[in-house]
Amino acid sequence: MSKKIPKNVWILGVVSFFNDIASEMIYPIVPIFLTSVLYVPVSIIGLIEGFAEATASIMKFISGYFSDKIQKRKPFVVLGYGLGSISKLLIGLAYSWPFVLFARFIDRLGKGVRTSARDSLLLQNATPQNKGYIFGFHRTFDSLGAVLGPLLALILLYSFKENIRSVFFIAFIPSAIGVLLLILFVREKKKEEDEKFKFSFKWKNLNPKYKFFLIVSLIFALGNSSDAFLILRAQNLGLTTILVTLTYVLYNLSQTIFSTPAGSLADKIGARKVFAIGLLVFAAVYFGFGIIKSPVFIWALFPIYGIYIAFTDGISKAYISEFVTEKESGTYFGLYQMGTAICAFFASFVGGLIWSQFNPSATFYYGSIMAVLAFLILSYGKLIKKI
Repeated sequence: MSKKIPKNVWILGVVSFFNDIASEMIYPIVPIFLTSVLYVPVSIIGLIEGFAEATASIMKFISGYFSDKIQKRKPFVVLGYGLGSISKLLIGLAYSWPFVLFARFIDRLGKGVRTSARDSLLLQNATPQNKGYIFGFHRTFDSLGAVLGPLLALILLYSFKENIRSVFFIAFIPSAIGVLLLILFVREKKKEEDEKFKFSFKWKNLNPKYKFFLIVSLIFALGNSSDAFLILRAQNLGLTTILVTLTYVLYNLSQTIFSTPAGSLADKIGARKVFAIGLLVFAAVYFGFGIIKSPVFIWALFPIYGIYIAFTDGISKAYISEFVTEKESGTYFGLYQMGTAICAFFASFVGGLIWSQFNPSATFYYGSIMAVLAFLILSYGKLIKKI
């Protein structure tokens, strides 16, 4: 298998690197900003995150479909990253939770617009033998930015005496750099003269393997609540804002280390098997977050959680690309991401209610059970004759 990385993949990786520096500078402190500065209850945080992710999910399908229809990817990617940059400024201006909701809406709208088209660009530069490696390589850059982002946030919080708003404004800078690099250096292949793109919205006309994987992923997503709950759990167990941010850095460092090897492993043994391992890792981590009573275990659980991301995020795209073409990939990536994110909205909303009405542990036990259920269905899928 060739390890040569095309220029577009390198540039898209660097763009994601800068974007994730910006996003992860603010992500671990947004829940703390909401609870400590704006005095918002956890149930509202679940609503904000769930609504934001649902927005992204719907746009992933819509933008993916239209990028397939016109066979252009870059305009969607540029617009999406641009909206993400603007959102950093907006959240810094927020003095009430509805405005935070609006800022998160803009941010996730941007993510929805860009994601499917960007994944199609990556697939456009991959071969059947290195799809897992290409998606894993891109995820590595994404995760590396997510390592540096929280560290920069810690330095800024210290420098500005924990003035969180300043971090939001400064986060705009690396995000804008990523947009400029994208505009200047990414070139997509010219549109081929071919028959017009057609997509059937009928369930029975979808690829059976795609349908099965979608069902498994939807079941899993019903318990996969926002990572904001992991951050709040760490704070709930007694970690300070700085220590919570450092644990989040470990999580992203783990992603960075394991994403590319996970992609290579998927090319060797199959993406489906690697994804199944990721589900088990998630189940174990969520059970751990539920059962622990001491904050010391947080330092182990966050890095292991990063392995789950490495074994599922890019891997799911590599697996889907086994039975869809690049020409239609934006739609299929978008449909998959829309479905799973809508379920994640439900998971975040329910997770917030469970946290408030019962206890934090129950939120994580629920997520762990759903992951185990998804693993069992995925592992014994051959027993299912008809979907």
